[in-house]
Amino acid sequence: MPAPAPLRRTAGADARLHWWALALPALAFGLLLLLLAGSGEVQAAAGETAPLLKVSAQLLRAAG
Repeated sequence: MPAPAPLRRTAGADARLHWWALALPALAFGLLLLLLAGSGEVQAAAGETAPLLKVSAQLLRAAG
């Protein structure tokens, strides 16, 4: 009786992730970190734009 062939796994070290599977969680983490870092400046002066709003506006202009 011949020995059984070893089973091949389809997942594991050979599995590949799509680029967005890593990029989206990293982006979400970065945005949450920015929100937490800017939350200490709740009492901003009137007429000043929050740094988070400036950055998000620049990102939207660059993406759009």
